[in-house]
Amino acid sequence: MGWASVPSGPVRFPPQRGKDGTNRKRNLPLKRLLYALPAPAFWLGVWQVCAFLVDRHVNGRGNELLLPYPLSVWNAFVSMAGSGVFWSAVLASLGRIALGLACGTLLGALLAVLTCASRWADRLLSPAIRVVRAAPVASFILLVLLWTGRNRVPAVIAALMVLPVVWGSLSQGIHAVDKKLLELARCCRFSGRKTLCLIYLPSLRPHILSALTTAAGLAWKSGVAAEVLCLPEPSLGQRIYYTKYYLDIPELFAWTAVAVTLSMALEHILRACLARWGRGWTV
Repeated sequence: MGWASVPSGPVRFPPQRGKDGTNRKRNLPLKRLLYALPAPAFWLGVWQVCAFLVDRHVNGRGNELLLPYPLSVWNAFVSMAGSGVFWSAVLASLGRIALGLACGTLLGALLAVLTCASRWADRLLSPAIRVVRAAPVASFILLVLLWTGRNRVPAVIAALMVLPVVWGSLSQGIHAVDKKLLELARCCRFSGRKTLCLIYLPSLRPHILSALTTAAGLAWKSGVAAEVLCLPEPSLGQRIYYTKYYLDIPELFAWTAVAVTLSMALEHILRACLARWGRGWTV
């Protein structure tokens, strides 16, 4: 009996198909879309019903000042999106808050390493970080506004709000690293870089993901709140303040929806980047 010929090229497996013969991978985006649609559709329906009830209660006089219809908010958004003021405000706020998020994350990670490595550093710095975490955001906004220009306040506030979150999560993760793995690294004479890449980063990955996703939403909320109080130009917070001042409630809803959407998009991007970056982290 002769040997069967083995193909020299890569082996190609047929695509997975369901019971009805359809390609599963092609149907995956459609399934995700169908899975995600019911919740927004439900809450839009609740919003429409509540706006209708308010409209009935005031007999159509001034209901847009209380609770506008979703269609009114959508029309306001379309009108806003067609102007250059909208995009300049969005990009400026994104830049400020992303800068604050990056600075707060870096500083929080450095302080976590320092406080875990030195008992004296932990005694000196931990109380101050806990004070920053417990203090009201509005107090920090007003204090920073006195010390620096209004255009810098959102980035500084976002960094201050992110720092305690990152510090607490990474400190907990560093203390939770398996001591047996560290002892093995010392016995095998791992370099500091090798110990970091093979032991610390894989162990800290869930803590980093949790810290950054929480910090992203907190940075966005605190940054926009700082913009509302300080009115840097251009900014989302400034536009939100002006819509409140002129009682343009549909546009206020539209700007709020933009802020929420950008916050969720930033969190999703961070999750995707961390998932892609962490694929090679193996102990």
